[in-house]
Amino acid sequence: MLAIRLPSDIEERLNALAKATGRTKTYYAREAILEHLEDLEDIYMAEQTLERLRSGEETRHSLDDVERDIGLAN
Repeated sequence: MLAIRLPSDIEERLNALAKATGRTKTYYAREAILEHLEDLEDIYMAEQTLERLRSGEETRHSLDDVERDIGLAN
């Protein structure tokens, strides 16, 4: 269960869309979350990786080094 408060202008737009399409506001809220959840997770993961790189907890490798290490270098 999830309850959210929306600004009145967004609530009005959501109501109008639901009414015009015969779908529920919940349907559109669910669709919006599903559409953006993976992107938000990717952003969070990238920020965490960047922080580990900056703190020295994680190292980076150039493409040339990786290709050489796995035998793909020219």
